[in-house]
Amino acid sequence: MTERPKFFDDLAGVAGGAVSAFAGLKEELAALVKARVEEVVRKLDLVPREEFEAMAELARRAREQACELEQRVAALEKTGAPSKED
Repeated sequence: MTERPKFFDDLAGVAGGAVSAFAGLKEELAALVKARVEEVVRKLDLVPREEFEAMAELARRAREQACELEQRVAALEKTGAPSKED
């Protein structure tokens, strides 16, 4: 059985180290970009999607209630029910 030259083992070790270094660099870069984006979002006074969707749901419910109340008032006005002003 022939033995591989030590050069290839050393080269494989260097390549493996480079791959792990690049993986760590990628994670570090991703964390840095995320932090910068979050900083910009805070400076622009933007809201997270969850908060926006919650407020949109509240607004939708309020519109529905207002529509229902308008219909009730219109129905009461048709029946001639006295208002508080009378």
